[in-house]
Amino acid sequence: MWAPPPTCWTGGCNFDSASYGKGGKWGLIVRLNGEWRVRAKGDADWLPAKVPGSVLCDLLAAGRIPDPYYRENERIVRAATVRDYEYERLFEVEDGLLGCDRIWLICRGLDTLADVYLNGQWVGHACNMHRTHEFPVKPLLRKGTNHIRVVFRSPVPYIANAHASDPLWGAPEAMAGFPHLRKAHFMFGWDWAPTLPDMGIWRDISLQGFCAARLSDVRVDQHHDAGRVRLTVHTAVERWTDDVLDVTVCVDEPGGRRWLRRESIETAQAIHVEVEQPRLWWPNGCGERPLYAVTVKLHRGGEVLDERRLRIGLRTLRLVREADAWGESFAFEVNGVRLFARGANYVPEDSLLGRLHPERTRRLLSHCADAHFNCIRVWGGGLYPDDDFYDACDELGLLVWQDFMFACGVYRLTPAFAEEVCREAQDVVRRIRHHPSLALLCGNNEMEWAWTEWTFPKTDDLRQDYLRLFEQILPEVVRREAPQTAYWPASPSSGGGFDRPNDENRGDVHYWDVWHGQKPFAEYRRFYFRFCSEFGFQSLPAMPTIESFTEPEDRNVFSPVMEHHQKNGASNGNILFHLSRHFRYPKDLSSLAFVSQILQAEAVRCGVEHWRRHRGRCMGALYWQLNDCWPVASWSSIDYNGHWKPLHYFARRFFHPLLLSAWEDGCRVSLWLTNDTLADVSGTVRWCLRDARSNVLREGALGARAPALSSVCAVDLDFEGMLGWEDRRQVYLEYWFTPDEWDEEPGAGSPAARGNRGGITGGAGGDTVFGGTVLFVPAKHFAFQPPALSVHAEDWGERYAVHVRSEAFAKYVAIRLAGADAVFGDNFFDLSAGGSRIVTVKKAALSRPLTLAEFQQRLRLISLYDTYHHE
Repeated sequence: MWAPPPTCWTGGCNFDSASYGKGGKWGLIVRLNGEWRVRAKGDADWLPAKVPGSVLCDLLAAGRIPDPYYRENERIVRAATVRDYEYERLFEVEDGLLGCDRIWLICRGLDTLADVYLNGQWVGHACNMHRTHEFPVKPLLRKGTNHIRVVFRSPVPYIANAHASDPLWGAPEAMAGFPHLRKAHFMFGWDWAPTLPDMGIWRDISLQGFCAARLSDVRVDQHHDAGRVRLTVHTAVERWTDDVLDVTVCVDEPGGRRWLRRESIETAQAIHVEVEQPRLWWPNGCGERPLYAVTVKLHRGGEVLDERRLRIGLRTLRLVREADAWGESFAFEVNGVRLFARGANYVPEDSLLGRLHPERTRRLLSHCADAHFNCIRVWGGGLYPDDDFYDACDELGLLVWQDFMFACGVYRLTPAFAEEVCREAQDVVRRIRHHPSLALLCGNNEMEWAWTEWTFPKTDDLRQDYLRLFEQILPEVVRREAPQTAYWPASPSSGGGFDRPNDENRGDVHYWDVWHGQKPFAEYRRFYFRFCSEFGFQSLPAMPTIESFTEPEDRNVFSPVMEHHQKNGASNGNILFHLSRHFRYPKDLSSLAFVSQILQAEAVRCGVEHWRRHRGRCMGALYWQLNDCWPVASWSSIDYNGHWKPLHYFARRFFHPLLLSAWEDGCRVSLWLTNDTLADVSGTVRWCLRDARSNVLREGALGARAPALSSVCAVDLDFEGMLGWEDRRQVYLEYWFTPDEWDEEPGAGSPAARGNRGGITGGAGGDTVFGGTVLFVPAKHFAFQPPALSVHAEDWGERYAVHVRSEAFAKYVAIRLAGADAVFGDNFFDLSAGGSRIVTVKKAALSRPLTLAEFQQRLRLISLYDTYHHE
């Protein structure tokens, strides 16, 4: 008879139940999250542990390892990942749970090689962190105190041994052998991630009991017709009774309307609900996003046996691929409207999974919506996000391009591996398919492209395994489990079969010649991709983030610590190479960080604006990457500590549904008006040719109109005859668009000068400017004058208003708060002399409460001039 050891720690547990009808019990749950304890196998001492969490989080909390993100501590901490660990706790079970016919131990996330024991008896094995594991445990439970133990084997020797016996190619920055294990690949190292292959119970764990039957699956399909939507609710029931069972479906609309149906599962394969006058769900920037609640209950007479609750949005969504004049289209169509996808690639938010939190995810995605994203791609080398991620995307209107978790590796499709992948795919598809934000399920990241163009050992059997996995097994799972969701075999791809997977004229493209190939930014303009799902440019993180992982003596870009926090070996050199093309050499590390971020923003802007000018031919631009998993130099627009880099502020402008952008060639400039809204837009395009002191040399204005969902050339300008080589160093073009009507509050200020009526105040809290500036020489050659920037703040109730002035043309004016942080309504903007730029910031968005006097005292301004000019 097993008994817990006398030192075994007893943690609290939550015992949940619900009653319906005449005392009926359903879905009885004992939640096992919370306080556990952990130790390395072979150690005598136990340490407190948190579940969900991870080994490294628990060791860090106990003071057994240093912060792996500080300096070069990653090297020290990595040693902890080669050991095995065990978790345990005691919990109480009552008669109510034991009275259930069936009881399962539900493990939502075991990372990764785990054996589970209950009251001394082996329950089961796990080898896939992406799956939910269910173990039947009723015979092993007893009334009163019970003991659970989970033993984790290190993934490091596992993949090393597997690779030694069967070498499989994978991304060179990662540990060799990672494709052998269904564990998030980035945890083994990537060109932006540390090598910290952690372990642990990283998602919820619980006991769940059921009587008579349970709902094993619920799927809701939609069929749209004029003025109505038919919902077809498919249910699968696992039963161990011959009693008559019924299913009820209740659909609640925001605002009060309700539809209710009840049918016997003996006669109904599916239940239909007709929703008349439906309120449609739209992506960000296109309309409202009402979410309907669908509740499905399984009954035995008056007793409720089980229940599922889903939130859905009523919409049609398809991937449009049609032959056209340029090749084949690739566009998302929502409710009959073809959208230009504006967004970025999402990677896991932390390498220590115990630090993941719904509020953190919601904040990150809100930053995307604030920058006018309508799409986000979940990259295939990370994790399937938690439910809170998709809930937030539903509410914010972010279409989700969801990769399956395969990236930059070759996979051996053994029978066991194939079965594991099928279960993983079924789990994740069933979990996320009801979300209106889900736009696409994609097989993998870059492996079709790799098979056709990259160099690694290639054999016929592994090539056939690729085709079976990504062009047979996964699409079949999607067809069966989510028949209304599009499947795409890889990213990039032209449709599969190794048929030119990075083709400019079909499918989606990953374009990296500007960054990795060191080509000029203008190279983006040579291509008219149908959908660019990856492209990007690196920068250093914000200076406060650099200070968080360095000591003063480390703050040189080529110091060991700074290079340790740069995981792409050639990238610091790449930054300096591109910097030499555009800017003067910065005077210190802080200035270098600033200029590297401006470089990044300008590179991505060049590509996005070009592709948006050719809306219709190109229908998507998702830059790499949105976020970081640790403090690092990377391609992100928001760094690990949540600081917006200039790129994210630029994205707020170049992703705005209404965009005025410039195409320049020498001294010729074309101004294009791009309208991604559902209504025609008309207004006035204004431009000024100014000298370095912002004196007007020439100016003009012209009416312009852009139909809904279009891009038009509004103005062609040619200054070749008036600008000699010396003039070009002292003259710039300023341009802006004033709409006749706009939904946002009117504000004061052109892109550079108050009174020109070129800005629109609104959006996420500041000036949304439809315009910008053009230099006719690289910024390093422009004759910038001392801008003498000045600033003062005013209290506008829930916001502070920041008034910025300049005495000469200032480029990339940045507003900062010393010792604090905030997201400003706009930042890193160009400013002409003589005007005032007003930028607002929500008080609630400040990193700490500040009075007006404190806020004013902390304000700091910097521009490009200050990065190389020594006082």
